[in-house]
This record gives sequence, structure tokens and C-alpha cells, in this order.
Amino acid sequence: MASEVFSYESLVHAVAGAVGSVASMTLFFPLDTTRLRLQVDENRKAKSTLAILKDIVREEGLLAPYRGWFPVICSLCCSNFVYFYCYHCLKASLLKGRPSTSSTDLITGIVAGVVNVLVTTPLWVVNTRLKLQGSKFRNTDIRPTNYSGILDAFAQIIQKEGVGALWNGTFPSLLLVLNPAIQFMIYETLKRYLRREVSRELLSLEVFVIGAIAKAVSTTVTYPLQTVQSILRFGQCRTPTEKSKLLSSLRTIKTLLVNKARKHGILGIFKGLEAKLLQTVLTAALMFLLYEKIVSLTFRVMGLGNSHLKKH
Repeated sequence: MASEVFSYESLVHAVAGAVGSVASMTLFFPLDTTRLRLQVDENRKAKSTLAILKDIVREEGLLAPYRGWFPVICSLCCSNFVYFYCYHCLKASLLKGRPSTSSTDLITGIVAGVVNVLVTTPLWVVNTRLKLQGSKFRNTDIRPTNYSGILDAFAQIIQKEGVGALWNGTFPSLLLVLNPAIQFMIYETLKRYLRREVSRELLSLEVFVIGAIAKAVSTTVTYPLQTVQSILRFGQCRTPTEKSKLLSSLRTIKTLLVNKARKHGILGIFKGLEAKLLQTVLTAALMFLLYEKIVSLTFRVMGLGNSHLKKH
């Protein structure tokens, strides 16, 4: 067990996943800014992604779409390192050289996702606040914040809201471990199928396409919960104060989804999905492409040969 947990192979996968995600998110970051505005700003009209971006640049300046880039990239780098490391450690421990299956991919993805959420949620809470700081909201009920950086945001949140506020949105985040789990299950299944058909290393375009398909499906299925997660991390909604934290979390999720549906119709809970799909599908597809190339190159440089390439 220890050999799987502390292996160079798992470290290679973790570093490759982290580097791939940072590069792809940096390229498509303005699309994520658009998605977040549509999720948390109730009074902002749903327009096309390009129209929202134009509004943001016109009202807040040319660099506004990249506001909060550094804390997001730090969080994403840590999050993907933890996820990829746990995912490949668990797979190695469970399979012990046997071929993987879709059910194994799904279970491994869920467990890795739970570990990732519990470890990195404080980083995502802080980066959500920093990314939205200074934004011009249509909703006048949103209170302005004044954080000078990541450490100051941590300190202010703990001082004013308590340590527990750093884990705002944890419950929907735990439910959302299905997102990467479904994504990895579809990606690995399609990759195994293509490799059986062509008996060679996959082309860049093939990796890009199956990464895009996997992310499109997982994002669409879990999008309403992602909206709730963003609102809770922003910390601008009133949450029920019940003795049971589980019941309180469930009631909060239900209230936010029902209010969205009442105000904007059933499609209101999917407000911002276009921007999210555009951003997340392109980002995930590029991330998987870079990840596969980095892993393949690293194993070749390390002289580990094709056996490792086939296993992963």
C-alpha cells in the first residue's frame, strides 16, 4: 500500500494534472469570470458569454476578466494536485495490476473528490471572494468586501465569520464530487475503448475530443449544484440556523434552487450554463491533452517505457 501512495508514478500524474489545469485555466479564465457573475448576481440579465464579457470590460476595465486570477490558479493547482494524486494512488491500490473498469473509475473518482473537497475548500472560498471583489453588481443587496490578498482574506473571514465560514459550500461541494468522478469515468472509458480499436497512443485531437465530451456531460448534470456552491462560497446568502448541519445544508440548497426557479423559471437554475460549458469544456479538454503529453514525455524521459503509458 505504501509503495502505491508514495510512488513516482502518482507524483508524475499529480504534477501533470496540476500543470495542465493551470495552463488551460489561464487561457480560458475570462469565461470563468463570466460564469461566476451570472451565478451570483441575481439581477444580471442572462446574455451571451461575449456580451457579458463586453459589459464587464466596459464597466470595470480591460483587466477585469482576469480579476482574482492568482488565488484561483493557486487553488486550482493545489486542488488538481491533490485530486490526481489521490485518484491514481487509489486506482493503483485497488487494481494491483488488473485492468480498470468504469465502476472502479467512478468509485475512485468519488473518494478522491471527497478528500480534495475537505482539504481545499478554504482556498476556493477565499478565491471566490477575491475574484468577485470590486465587481459592479446589479444586485444592490450584495455587500462589498475589502481584502488585500489571500492571507488577509483568510484572516478577515476567520475574524468576522468564524473558522467554519472557510468551509462554506462544503455540502454541495461533496455532492459535486460526482462531477469529476463522472468526468474521469467517461474519459477513461472512452480512452480504453479507443485504445482497443486503434492499438496505439491516442492522437492529440482524440484526447481533446474525449476530454471535452466527458466534461460536457458531467457539467450539465451537476450544474444546479455548482450554482448553489458559488453562492454559498460568496457568503452573501442567509442560511437556516438549525441544530443539524446536514438538515441546514439540505434546506439551504433547496431554498436557493427553489428561489432561482421561482424568479427566473426552471431554466433559471441553469443560468450561466452556456458560459460554464464554453469555459469548462475547453479548459478540461486542453487540460487532459496537456496532462497526457506531460505524463507520456515524463515516463519516456524516466525510461519507464510503454507499460506505464498503457496502465495510466
